[in-house]
Parts: sequence; C-alpha cells; structure tokens
Amino acid sequence: MATFRRLLGFLRPYRAGVSWSFLLAGLAMGTGVLIPYLVGRTVDDIRGGRVNLWPLAGAILGAAALRFALSAARRLVAGRVSLGVEFDLRNRVYGHLQELELGFFDEQQTGQLMSRSTVDLQSVRFFLGYGLIFMAQSALTILIAAGVMFAVNPGLAAVTLLPTPFVVWVAFVYGRKNRPASQEVQQRIAELTAEAEENVSGVRVVKAFAQEERQLARFQVSVKRVFDQSMVSTRLSAFYAPLIAFLPNLGLAALLFVGGREAIHGNITVGDFVAFYGYVLLLTGPMRMLGIALGMAQRAVASGARVFEILDREPRLVAPPDASPLPSGSGRVELRDVSFGYDGGRPVLSDIDLTVEAGRTVALVGPTGSGKSTLVMLIPRLYDVTEGAVVVDGADVRDVEVGSLRREVAFVSDDPFLFSASVHDNIAYARPDASDEEVVEAARRAGAEEFIRDLPDAWDTRIGERGYTLSGGQRQRIAIARALLKDPRILILDDATSSVDATTESRITRALNELTRGRTTFIIAHRLSTIALADEIVVLEDGRIAAQGTHDELLETSDLYREIAEKGLPDQVFLNRKPLEQAEEVGL
Repeated sequence: MATFRRLLGFLRPYRAGVSWSFLLAGLAMGTGVLIPYLVGRTVDDIRGGRVNLWPLAGAILGAAALRFALSAARRLVAGRVSLGVEFDLRNRVYGHLQELELGFFDEQQTGQLMSRSTVDLQSVRFFLGYGLIFMAQSALTILIAAGVMFAVNPGLAAVTLLPTPFVVWVAFVYGRKNRPASQEVQQRIAELTAEAEENVSGVRVVKAFAQEERQLARFQVSVKRVFDQSMVSTRLSAFYAPLIAFLPNLGLAALLFVGGREAIHGNITVGDFVAFYGYVLLLTGPMRMLGIALGMAQRAVASGARVFEILDREPRLVAPPDASPLPSGSGRVELRDVSFGYDGGRPVLSDIDLTVEAGRTVALVGPTGSGKSTLVMLIPRLYDVTEGAVVVDGADVRDVEVGSLRREVAFVSDDPFLFSASVHDNIAYARPDASDEEVVEAARRAGAEEFIRDLPDAWDTRIGERGYTLSGGQRQRIAIARALLKDPRILILDDATSSVDATTESRITRALNELTRGRTTFIIAHRLSTIALADEIVVLEDGRIAAQGTHDELLETSDLYREIAEKGLPDQVFLNRKPLEQAEEVGL
C-alpha cells in the first residue's frame, strides 16, 4: 500500500490533467448510462403506438456522439498524463543513477538497471496514465448505472446487482494473489535482460571461443524461467478474469427471470425491462475492466517497488552542504596514512603515505592485485578512503565540490571507453564548449590527426559502440586527445600502452610525453618504456608501499622491482639504460 501511495505521488504535477481525466470519464459514463434509459423509453413509445420516434432516436445518437467526443478527449488528456509521468520518472531515475557512487555500479548488473529503467517504468506509466482511470471509470459506471436502476425500480435493481459485491471481492482476491506473482515476473524479466545485455556486450569473446551454443543454452534457461513464472500469473488470470466476467451474467439471468415475470404481469413496462437489460450489459464491460485494471495495478506496484529500490538508495559519496570548489593550485597530491577496503571488506590499501609534488610524474608498479588502480581512483574521489585522507592542493577531497575536483583529473586507461558518436564529439566530450580548432590541436598533439583525416568521414566519422571500429592504438590516441583537451592538473594513466604493438606503443608514448608535460601524473605500468616517463617509481605489494625511488635506485634496493622489471622487459639491455636513454630509444 505504501508503494501504491508513492506511485500516486508522481501524479502531483499533473493534478489538473488527472482531474480533467476523471471529469471527462464521469461525463462519458453518464452519457453512456443515459442510452439504455432512452432505448427503454423508445420501446415503450413503440408499444404505445407513437409514430414520431425522431426525438428519441436523435437523443440516442446525440448521447452516443457526446460519449465518443468525451472518451476521445479523456484518452488524449490521460495519454498526456501517462507520457508526462514516464518522462519525469525516466529523468528522475537516470538523474539519481548519475548521483550514485561508483561502488553502487560495482554491485549491479547493467541489464538489471536497464530493465528497471525501461520495462518497470512502462508498467508504472500505463497504470498511472490509464489503469487508474479505468478503475475510476469502471467504478463510476457501476455507481451511476446502479443509481439509475434503483431510481427506476429498487426491487429489480437489488436482484440484478446482487453479484456486484462478489465481483469486487473476487477482484480483490485476484489482486492479492497476483501481486507476488507479478513481482516475480518482473524480476525474471530483469534477469533475462541482464543475460541478453551480457551476451551482446561479450559477443566477441563468445565468438572467439565458439561458445554460441552454450550462450544460447544459458539464454534459454533465463527465457524458460520467465515463461514458467509468467505461467503462474497467467493461470491466475485464466481463472479470475473469466470469473469476473461471468458473475455479471448471474445478474442478467436474474433479470431475465424476475424482470421477465414482472413485465409479463404488467408490474413493469417492457421499456423498463429493456432498459434494465441494457444496464446489465453496460455493467459487464466495467466489471471485466475492473479485473484488468487491478492486474495493471499489481504489476505497477511490483515494478514501482523495484524502481524505488534505486530511488531510495542514497548516494554515499557526497560533498558537505557548504563545500567549496577545489582551491587553485598546480596539482600537488598527498595521501596521508590512507587505508581502503571495498564495502568495509578486507583492506586493499593499508597505511599509504605518499606525496607527489605538482608537475611530477610517479609510476605505480607492483603485482596484480597490489592496489595500484584502487589508489589512483581515490584521488578524484571515485571511492572514499576508509582511513586517512587524500589531499589535493591543500584540500581534503571529501571537503570540496566533487565536480570541481573531477574536472581537474583526467584518465587514460588501457581500454578507453569511446561513445557511439563522431570522432570529434568523442574528443570534445572532455570540454563540450571547445572550438573545432582546439579539438584539432588536441588530436595533433596526441598523434591522432593523421589517421583521423584518413577515416571515411574524417572528424565526422561515427565510431561504433565502445569504439570497436577503430584499432586499439587509434582508440588510445583519441583518449589521449580527449585528456589533452581537458587540460587537467592531474593525469592518471592506467596501463595506457599494455595492449598495443611496439610501433603503436612508440607513437602513444610520444603522445603521453606531450600529455604529461607540466602536470602531476600517476602512471600504472608494466612496460619500462612507460615507466621511463616517471620521475619517481612507487612499488606496491599487498596494498602497501614496498619501495620508492628512481629506476636505478630500485634496481639496487628492491628485489620485487627487479623481478617486475625483468619479467616485463622485452630486451635485457633495457635494465642497464637510464630512464632518459630509454625514453630516447622509444622516440620521446
């Protein structure tokens, strides 16, 4: 019930439209109820020998035309309300998702979120826009028709309307039983959406390993679960919906038996009998619609509960109300006794003390799982430290506006994400207000201008989803151009050359050298050609700083670094070169 009340809250901005919908529905039903009465009067006039039937025929036609106009207007108004609710809900859900921290998405399947943002919102929209009106319209029809019937003949009305309370009771029972079934259907559909999304996103892996049949079998299992759960709801509907439609026929049978005898004995006119017959037929549709609307209500409540699970999830990473923008500076970063664990679990980082002066470049190296990527994600406050503090230009990142902090940090990862948009728009994503000249200059500095001009539509070439229509090196250079255009104080390079060949690596390394010049840079790297860009190297092991120094110093003092260097070294002579010589060798 609480969920239902919250759903109704989305109608507040559309109170006028809802009121008009109810009014138009009431008027349409009122004119509809008038038609059986006019038919009854026409029958009595025919039996009385009246010749001029045009007034009654015209009245019936006018009532029908008026009902048509009112119903059309009601549908138009209700449709606008329905689409308005959907518009608001979509924006609210998406806006709220943008406010949630990265940790929330780590715990969620993309398909689940997509299902709640589409299928569930549609169920809520249809009920608030149409189902609620159907329920009210059905109730109004029953009340108005019952009032007229009691006014004409109370005794016959009581007999004819005797099944109505049973219809309401059966509809209530149906709704109570169908609610959990509808919730399970929505959950199974969400799981199916998640499975489909995963299969499509991973289609390259599926085909590379020739696992199409296996994935199809997994998908069929999800489809079967949706089918089985939907059958539970279908079986309920198969019993209760016809039952709701059947019960009014008991009133029709009672009318034919009791009303027919009354008409034969002259206690009521044949016209009244025909009018009553018309009212019973008129009530059959609303009673059936009442069951359908209750089913819509149950689905909407089930879907609403799933939507509210997202909307009720409070952001856990927020700035104080009085937070000020990040103070001016050149990008000095301090990690003061920092410890961190995901969701309060086992610490991934412990007791990290690290100071990086503005404009310096630090390389983070260490075994897989040592905490390198986690450390750099604390700087733009994608996660909050468990203990200690991250300080940028003298300000604790938890005390400044998140937007002002992240505008001063840029990422370039080993697998950069590109949007399904033009090359120009992907580069300009960092600064939508950038001029075309600035975009071209950023691409030139990143070594991307030449291959961009050779693309079919040059800067207007539309990149496929995630940028897979480009090579790895091309995607990487576009990502570097995007970072250059942003011109941040702090740059984070997460294994930016790990997945490209030696020739491409040389080009990217030249672009990285341009990118890192004059700004504070954190490099996560396994290749010494990338590590060579660093002024200092920090070795991480099990979430702690195991060693710190220059390449030569660490070769002498750190067994772990020496092992990492040897395993990641393509040429043994590289060990004996100084960083500057290494940089010159790769063309910096």
